[in-house]
Amino acid sequence: MVAFKGVCTKPFWRAVSAEFLATLIFVLLSLGSTISWPASEGSASPVNLVLISLCFGLSIATMVQCFGHISGGHLNPAVTVAMVVTRKLSLAKATFYLSAQCLGAIAGAGILYLVTPSSVRGGLGVNSNITVGHALVVETVITFELIFTVFATCDPKRTDQNGSAGLAIGLSVAIGHFFAVPYTGASMNPARSFGPAVITNSWDNHWVRSVHLCHHLSQSLIFDITLLCTRVSFTCHKCKCNCLNHILRKLMSLTLTQMGMDNTKLLSSSRGARPLVACFYFDGHYVYNW
Repeated sequence: MVAFKGVCTKPFWRAVSAEFLATLIFVLLSLGSTISWPASEGSASPVNLVLISLCFGLSIATMVQCFGHISGGHLNPAVTVAMVVTRKLSLAKATFYLSAQCLGAIAGAGILYLVTPSSVRGGLGVNSNITVGHALVVETVITFELIFTVFATCDPKRTDQNGSAGLAIGLSVAIGHFFAVPYTGASMNPARSFGPAVITNSWDNHWVRSVHLCHHLSQSLIFDITLLCTRVSFTCHKCKCNCLNHILRKLMSLTLTQMGMDNTKLLSSSRGARPLVACFYFDGHYVYNW
């Protein structure tokens, strides 16, 4: 099958291993910053919002910089799902990525649990002063901000970037934590919540961190279609072709690729493309009324 192409290669398994190790390190270091050590034991200060936010953000930035050239530096099931939806990663490979991320999170949380005294171990859950619905909205907003940053900074067709993509992604994580820690603890990452939940067997309101994963489908498509329409408009302006047909061909290519079909022959000739355009005409028309 096309989706499994490259799964048995050494570079792919290096990428899976990188996702495991990077997520392990991220969960271990970032969750370690949330531990509230008593002042009487000589700690510099109690845990605070700045410490947590910067530790999470800088951990992500560092891991993306270290492992990005191997696996892409996802470290987050939300990012992996978004990559699948936008055809940047096959579903089969994503399955291994997701498994590695969850196992890495469990391992990182387990190590932290072992080295931390029981008297200072923290807990999981949302703020008791807000509703679960509010928590879901907060998690959706901050994860959207993260996914949008990932796609914007890692777009290979952008020529206006001179900075570090890893740093930009890390800062987006820090921003999300500055805002959301008082509300939900700022998950932004299903694996980061899943690992500690498994180790501590604490599942209260865990679905909030998992259900909003489905929103990443629409989030990634929003950014992808936004870029698609921008690039298509520029392309059509240069070649003076029909913008409607051009966008529909792009959307069909995305759909066929997700289905595991070879769309090269289907879309390479007008004979094969015109019947498909007719069939998909109304399915893709919502793009223009969005």
